[in-house]
Amino acid sequence: MREALQFSLGKQRGLRALSNERGIIAALAVDQRSALRKLFAKISDVSAEAVTSEHLIQFKELVSRVLTPYATAILLDPEYGVPAAEQRHRRTGLLLACERSGYDKSVRGRLPSLLEGFSVARLKESGADAVKALLYYSAFSASEINSKKHAWVERIGAECAAADLPFLLELVAYHDDLDEKSVEFARIKPEAVTRAIEEFCNPRYAADVLKIGVPVNMKFVESPGVSAAQALYSRAEACAYFRRASDAATLPFIYLSEGVSNEVFVDALGIAAEAGARFSGVLCGRAIWQDGVGVFVRGGPAALQDWLCEHGVRNIQMVNAHLTAAYPWFEKSSTVSPRNR
Repeated sequence: MREALQFSLGKQRGLRALSNERGIIAALAVDQRSALRKLFAKISDVSAEAVTSEHLIQFKELVSRVLTPYATAILLDPEYGVPAAEQRHRRTGLLLACERSGYDKSVRGRLPSLLEGFSVARLKESGADAVKALLYYSAFSASEINSKKHAWVERIGAECAAADLPFLLELVAYHDDLDEKSVEFARIKPEAVTRAIEEFCNPRYAADVLKIGVPVNMKFVESPGVSAAQALYSRAEACAYFRRASDAATLPFIYLSEGVSNEVFVDALGIAAEAGARFSGVLCGRAIWQDGVGVFVRGGPAALQDWLCEHGVRNIQMVNAHLTAAYPWFEKSSTVSPRNR
């Protein structure tokens, strides 16, 4: 039998602030920086450098104001997200990202780095209920690459432990020599996701919750829109991969949407439920608000607000409706129960 987790009082408080009364995390992610710039640039037909900080700030503010009444928490970045944090619903928890956006493409391995001028202690002083760090991770990478990543995560875990603040580790599976959208990567994605979970559930990293992508590429799951000839996985095989990844997790984990559409992400949550995956919620971003970027570019803040009130709210409610199969984050803990929440 696995040993139950021991959450400190501070980490319990932080995780409660991120979740509902059932212990389910239904969080909204708006910490995108370079990815959001690229979306703006593509729609505006300008370079990413031409997208102003004011546009990013205003977009995040509107998303926060309209959608956080339907979210248990919001994930933001301290670079452009502070005004949005102030606009969130009063009962919505706050996650702050500590990593720099993107990576140096001239260096092999997608090595992570921390934001300059910030620390876990400073993020806590800014009002964060928890800290999130994103890591591109491949178990297939050279040991010298992964050794650097392991040490990087250990340092963040130690800072969070010292600050008594929950540490959410976002794991983005990839391969150094494959396109993540390719059929070749889709074949190895179940193994890539599962092996990353196995690695970072190790107590040495001091992570409290893992934020993971689903263990299959939904584009290749057999469905009414994907024939058996086109599919890499049958529905039953996809369920088996979800179960395998879930069984590998000794920490609570939540799913990220990986930039897919709302319909695709909801379908993935349906497979997770069928598989009996013991996920504790979601931290979902672009599957909820990405279509609003074009509305904002073409019509301005008023048009975006109208779109969010109709389509954004519908999207987040669709995701929330599929969290009935989720399990409380505190189910793995020996120190927390529904009675003492």
